[in-house]
Amino acid sequence: MFDLAIIGGGVNGCGIARDAAGRGLSVLLVEQGDLAGATSSASTKLIHGGLRYLEYYEFSLVRAALAEREILLRAAPHIVWPLRFVLPHHAGLRPRWLLRAGLLLYDHLGGRKILPPTRSLDLRADKAGADLQARYTHGFEYSDCWVDDARLVVLNARAAADNGADIRPRTRCLDARRDGDCWTLKLRDPLGQEGAEAARILVNAAGPWVGDVLANVTHQNSPTKIRLVKGSHIVVPRLTAHDRAYIFQNKDGRICFAIPYEDSFTLIGTTDEDFNGDPTEVAITATEENYLCTAVSEYFRTPVASDKIIWRYAGVRPLRDDGASAAQQATRDYVLELDAPNGLPPLLSVFGGKITTYRRLAEAALKKLTPHIPSLRPAWTAHAHLPGGDFPHDGLAALHAETARRYPFLPAADLRRLLRTYGTRVADLLGDARTLADLGADFGAGLTARETDFLQRTEWAVMADDILFRRTKRGLHMAADEIARLHRHLGA
Repeated sequence: MFDLAIIGGGVNGCGIARDAAGRGLSVLLVEQGDLAGATSSASTKLIHGGLRYLEYYEFSLVRAALAEREILLRAAPHIVWPLRFVLPHHAGLRPRWLLRAGLLLYDHLGGRKILPPTRSLDLRADKAGADLQARYTHGFEYSDCWVDDARLVVLNARAAADNGADIRPRTRCLDARRDGDCWTLKLRDPLGQEGAEAARILVNAAGPWVGDVLANVTHQNSPTKIRLVKGSHIVVPRLTAHDRAYIFQNKDGRICFAIPYEDSFTLIGTTDEDFNGDPTEVAITATEENYLCTAVSEYFRTPVASDKIIWRYAGVRPLRDDGASAAQQATRDYVLELDAPNGLPPLLSVFGGKITTYRRLAEAALKKLTPHIPSLRPAWTAHAHLPGGDFPHDGLAALHAETARRYPFLPAADLRRLLRTYGTRVADLLGDARTLADLGADFGAGLTARETDFLQRTEWAVMADDILFRRTKRGLHMAADEIARLHRHLGA
């Protein structure tokens, strides 16, 4: 019997699994698809306070998120790194004094120590203005962080497994019922075989399916009303020559990001609109693509057309319905709903949240469960590294130099990518390799057989998309015939 069973392998489920396993609990996590296969790999890839939430007086949420930026930067400096954002002043929208005041508050609300502060920009002289229309002459530059969202999820799962958790992707929970002092879970594994497991506590972290799990798996009612909000993104060829991102104000009150992505591209997003369909079938619409292209074309000298889109993706956020009139105004804060009537086995359901605050959410979840786990060890993740992140937050250059000496045959660009993906675990991947040939077949864009085998062996990768668009983003850089070679390799 497990102490804790978790349904859902997104960032919240894997974060709770990591925290709980590190406190000595026996943990089972089941996920119906791939880890980070839905919402958690469809984000804007930011660790940020949420500047726009200040307008909705979400000060507590912003403060908590701002504090998490540097915790996560220290925990995983290979997949989280600082990013400067340029906010041009649009004369027809928010006044300059309001932007300055908001950024001043943003700078001081969360105890910033590592990240540099806000500064004003003369866009006529700064290179960040060279790609903007001439009417944008003034702006501000502030700090947040970028994150490889899908890798953040997988590394939390890896850390949980390293502490003894049983992580089972592609395993569906068909039914969960209270049976005496425990939950009995009916599971279907990747091969279609059915079996059962028991756990003293059940956590429903199913993301957009949280309501479906409550109604159809645990057969419970929820007093929390769920609002599904879709966010969509597009990826286009690189729009700028510098390494800063932009945050643009839109005329409808929303904001839009344009972020340097995977060296060769720019990531543009996001939309916010209510979603009423099946989350497994979520996809960006032509209307959303046009919205994003129009939003950034309002600022860039060279318009962004839909025929330039290289990749697109969409995800559904399961937010608590707080009655906000517009989807973008719905709170991103989380709600933890505990159901443990008359001493029956507890059920904890997770609603809302954002990727930036997943670690705090995990701590809060275990705190809420503490009365049911009297021997629970203290919280520990605030000062712990994620796998591969055990080096200083500003130590990537030193790690690069050390690894280059050990593996001198690796091209610098490939080594940089591997370090940005695996951190200190790159030595586990490369092992005793002495030449490129030792890494096996190169499927394209530097993705080798040794890397794909490592991902299958240590990170639960099974399908080509698990590797190409979640564990790595090599799929963006590879031709169709190269991707077909990987499919054949995995099939073999």
